[in-house]
Amino acid sequence: MIEIAIASGKGGTGKTTVAVNLAFSSDQPVVLADCDVEEPNAHLFVKPEWHGRSSVTVLNPAFDTTKCVGTGACRDACRFNALILLGQKPLLFPELCHSCGACVLACPHQAVYELPREIGSVETGSVGPVQLIHGTLNVSEARSTPIIAEVKNLARRQSADLLIIDAPPGTSCPVIEAVRNADYVVLVTEPTPFGLNDLVLAVETVRQLGTRFGVIINRANIGDAHVQSYCAREHIKILAEIPYDKKAAELYARGSLLVSNSPVFRKIFRDLLETILKEIK
Repeated sequence: MIEIAIASGKGGTGKTTVAVNLAFSSDQPVVLADCDVEEPNAHLFVKPEWHGRSSVTVLNPAFDTTKCVGTGACRDACRFNALILLGQKPLLFPELCHSCGACVLACPHQAVYELPREIGSVETGSVGPVQLIHGTLNVSEARSTPIIAEVKNLARRQSADLLIIDAPPGTSCPVIEAVRNADYVVLVTEPTPFGLNDLVLAVETVRQLGTRFGVIINRANIGDAHVQSYCAREHIKILAEIPYDKKAAELYARGSLLVSNSPVFRKIFRDLLETILKEIK
């Protein structure tokens, strides 16, 4: 299975638009994994028939009060400050816990054990040859990476030749989890000062991962030419320049696929997919 991750340094560049339209540009079975689990929106365009839902859990420590004598070893072992002692009794801040298990190993009296706690869910659905898998982080939860990992693991178990990953915006830990081990990363940007600033950050991130990548300039006929100049200086391949089009904006606002409603955009995305696959090979 070939894995293509669609990412961007900032939100609003058209990352999801590129991901869903690429998925529907393939003639082969495709898995579309929406890893923007804090605000998944690929389903608004795909409109799948949902087949199943499963919970995503993490392990948090619990304490056997008959064994705990308040040594503080569990607190001292925690590198994320998720544990404190109150009156010689451990108190957990579950949102800070990274489920590393250090507290369990550190307790000299085997008073610490682990229990699962739900932090979100993963849903699967399909439309024709496109399978959609997306995750949703529960409100108030801070860690999205376990859900992103579960979305990718489930996507990789599907029968398809191509996996397209819609990554979260930005360059933080959720993005790293979404794009790592991908065969190719597509960075979507826009020809504005903000677009260029965040593209530079995204390029530095992907280069640190050692993953091959290219750039798509969305709404390329507005703004300035600084993104093109930057890509030329840095020897970064521009995979496509997608023009701003009022009809495309109207289709997007209605939750419609560009490739299904515009011959012009159908050709743009088919050519784009062909270009990316050639880059991978």
